[in-house]
Amino acid sequence: MTDTPWEPPLAGDELAHLTGMLERLRTTFRWKADGLSGAHLRATAGASTLTLGGLLKHLAAVEALSFTWNLDGSSPGLPWSEGSHDWAFTSAVDDPPERLYALWDDEVRRSRTRLAAALRDGGLDRRIHKGPASLRRLVCDLIEEYGRHTGHADLLRESVDGLVGEDPPAGWRARSGTSPVGVQA
Repeated sequence: MTDTPWEPPLAGDELAHLTGMLERLRTTFRWKADGLSGAHLRATAGASTLTLGGLLKHLAAVEALSFTWNLDGSSPGLPWSEGSHDWAFTSAVDDPPERLYALWDDEVRRSRTRLAAALRDGGLDRRIHKGPASLRRLVCDLIEEYGRHTGHADLLRESVDGLVGEDPPAGWRARSGTSPVGVQA
């Protein structure tokens, strides 16, 4: 096994590249948010109210909604079926780090399982519940969402403790939560 399992293939088919890019962005985002205290997860940069904790909770909600309501019309369940559009961002200040990491870690695990099942049931061309779209579009939308918010996480993390970098270092393992990304112990 490689010490950078989150890297997409250098050569592969469309599915390998799409899921590889999604995994790379998930891992990079999780690395940027890893191992922080509650104060660090609540820290903002400049005039923005965005926090790493808010991003963890928001992306957990995006994972849940993408692979339930958007995929097949099913309910994402609690806590995702409550609150406003900004609820995940704003309510994260009340959550301890363990809860924020667990929410994200658990939803990514569930999303992987649901994506694998959907791929077995029609592949990337499979139609999804949300409009006349395909599973390919859902995966691309998730890649876009992670790309946007991983950029935010870069700025927030640098302002918290100076951590910079494009990718996790080789052999990285999450220090907090039960992360489903990175090299597993």
